[in-house]
Amino acid sequence: MALVTKADIRLHLLCIFFAVGSFVWGYNVGILSSVLVHPGFVKAMGHLTPSRKGVITAIYYLGTCYIFISHPASDLFGRRYAALAGIFTVAVGSAFECGATGSGAYAMMIVGRIISGIGVGMLSTSVPLYQSEVAPAGKRGKYVVLNHVGFVAGLAAGFWVGYAVTFWDATEHDVYVSWRVSLAVILIPCFIFGVGLPFLPETPRWLIEHGHYDAAHKSLYWLREGSFTDTEVDAELTHIRENVEQHRASSESSWLSLFRDRNLFERLWRASLLQFMAQMCGATAMKYYLPTLFANLGLPIRVTLMAGGIESTLKIGMTVIEMLLIDRLGRRVTLTAGCVAMGLGMLINGVLGQVYPDNTNSAADVVCIVFIFIYALGYSMGFGPAAWVYGSEIFPTSVRARGLNFSASGGAIGSIVVAQVWPVGIDTIGSKIYFFFMAVNFVCIPIIVLFYPETKGRPLEDMDLLFNKSFGGAGEDIDEHTEPVLPKNVSRQSQN
Repeated sequence: MALVTKADIRLHLLCIFFAVGSFVWGYNVGILSSVLVHPGFVKAMGHLTPSRKGVITAIYYLGTCYIFISHPASDLFGRRYAALAGIFTVAVGSAFECGATGSGAYAMMIVGRIISGIGVGMLSTSVPLYQSEVAPAGKRGKYVVLNHVGFVAGLAAGFWVGYAVTFWDATEHDVYVSWRVSLAVILIPCFIFGVGLPFLPETPRWLIEHGHYDAAHKSLYWLREGSFTDTEVDAELTHIRENVEQHRASSESSWLSLFRDRNLFERLWRASLLQFMAQMCGATAMKYYLPTLFANLGLPIRVTLMAGGIESTLKIGMTVIEMLLIDRLGRRVTLTAGCVAMGLGMLINGVLGQVYPDNTNSAADVVCIVFIFIYALGYSMGFGPAAWVYGSEIFPTSVRARGLNFSASGGAIGSIVVAQVWPVGIDTIGSKIYFFFMAVNFVCIPIIVLFYPETKGRPLEDMDLLFNKSFGGAGEDIDEHTEPVLPKNVSRQSQN
């Protein structure tokens, strides 16, 4: 039996291609970090105070409109076409940002950021939804983490492009144009992703939800060929169909079901809180203001952008490691370990910033930079990928897009708060702001341990049983050590 099957190759290629959508999201974040400190951009925007800089960053998350746009597109048109609509919207928003000039440059930038936010809101939810729904239970975490691999790859690309354009400054015209070109680069992956999406298969779960049973049968067989027997594929298809019909017969057709149904609400608030914590831990600040933080530690602007590129590139490697670990260690272990690393990174930066203010000790500045890297690595092995994995897998098919979009709004709220608090906090109380985010990270640990049941290895259709048992529902008993259905080329013994 071949170690690598057709299904393995197809799933990896599919999820890697969908990660291009996440790459666009990450590039959108990474390039703004460099644009915010680019002399041409600062001149174009006029008087750019910390507060106005925070608005440019935070308004993006207002534009995400997760609830009102992304969910209907995913449910009505499918995961692929929701992503297609999202990538087109990002391209339009980026065009506005590139064209910001004259007396209305700031307003035009705000409009572009809002439109881009709407597109990214659709991308950031439809991509993990697709990856979660096509993946087999025992490997779902790995495939969904590819979403975050794409994101951090885009983040790194944004930093490196931002670093490269700092050399494009020979004339005043170069300074005027270079930051706009760095924003326009995003149109290349937008085009590649948009052209390829219509040729990919839709998820079997969405097809069954909309009554396309023959297409669902064909799609699932294509996704499992060589890894599972025909009997196992038929059983999975039947399980999906029964689960969809069960939830269709319930009262889950309305938006309010997520709040009225206790079982669904238990999942909704957990997924929403997880996304909120994933941003309140300080991640938004590290993504957008990293060059500014490095500059505060005494590094020149060009060196800060290079350091940001190195940091983001290392995060790609850590996220790949997380991809290999999340289905072995579980979601809760990786989340709590990440919080420990992030809290420690914030603690060291806060303490050294108070003991050696105003960069009076170069060794302390180097240690601070190292622990900013440690913070970033902790995020890449914890909240960064795991929050999306967890939220994309705990809801039933009938409300999965709806639930993930609602919960993603928690992340948007957290991002808005941090994007406003961080620049103003650094400007007014200095390194003491690190202690606030240190506390957030350490408080997250008991919350995760106490309130989040482990989901690794469970089929999506078995989440009802898991949550019924965990929270005292009336559901059937479930064996907590039930093994997931494995590919036929993987023996049970090899998993022990």
